Amino acid sequence: MSTVSACLTCGACCATYRVSFYWGEATGAPAGFVPSELTENFHPHLLCMQGTNQASPRCVALEGTIGKQVGCSIYSNRPSPCREFVAGDEAANPFCDKARAKHGLPPLIPVKEVA
Repeated sequence: MSTVSACLTCGACCATYRVSFYWGEATGAPAGFVPSELTENFHPHLLCMQGTNQASPRCVALEGTIGKQVGCSIYSNRPSPCREFVAGDEAANPFCDKARAKHGLPPLIPVKEVA
């Protein structure tokens, strides 16, 4: 049995948290992969995704409606914080639950597959 990640319908974290990362991840660096045109300077050694360093954050790469259906326009080139974030449907994550609550969504209950 396969399950679909709640991230495909949620997107709350992308509209709650600042996504900051080392500048070397951006395409302006020799081995970078995150599109530089979607980033902004945050600190001398850090960039952040445009839109996430605002009072009401929303990542510029987030497409869709939070809580209904969303996607990341740069999913295969997303920065390390996005790659490392574990949604609450895989394991309990209080940051996921906090973001979901901010957008009026219930906390996720991790799914345990039964053999």
